[in-house]
Amino acid sequence: MRPLACIAAAVLVVTLVAVSTRPSAAQEKSSGESLVQFCARVGNDDTIRDYSPALRQQTARAFKQLFPDAKGEPDASDLQRQAHYRCMQGKVMVCFIGANLPCSKISTARENRGATAFCRDHPSQDSVPAFATGHDAAYSYRCRNGRAQVVNATWTLDKRGFAKQLWVALPDS
Repeated sequence: MRPLACIAAAVLVVTLVAVSTRPSAAQEKSSGESLVQFCARVGNDDTIRDYSPALRQQTARAFKQLFPDAKGEPDASDLQRQAHYRCMQGKVMVCFIGANLPCSKISTARENRGATAFCRDHPSQDSVPAFATGHDAAYSYRCRNGRAQVVNATWTLDKRGFAKQLWVALPDS
């Protein structure tokens, strides 16, 4: 076997082992381990998980932390639609998806295809709208001479690459 083929085969084997040994959400549930226990055990896991009714009270308190001016608590259907979890530093983190609130990792690429295309069509626009850049873009842009230019950062990122202001640690029960 040639050296390059050996390296490619080794990378494939390592990838397959890593993927096959990572527990799925179904495996976590079937093991009887709660998400709080899972996060404490694994430390960091960037997998975005759907809302868990077992965490309703803590999730509602986290909502009030992130949105202190909200009137009342979100109901069960709102939480089901909006709340998402991940693990960071052994804690359950929660985020609430909204129209402009991405719970996904933020794209830190300075080159943005949407901004580039928008600026071709609007060569002198002072700002590129989020519908063009994507709500998960780390930067805001403007158009100068038909080219997209970074203006500033739109999000402060946590150590894992998520928007810090959109995620909060799930309060203890």
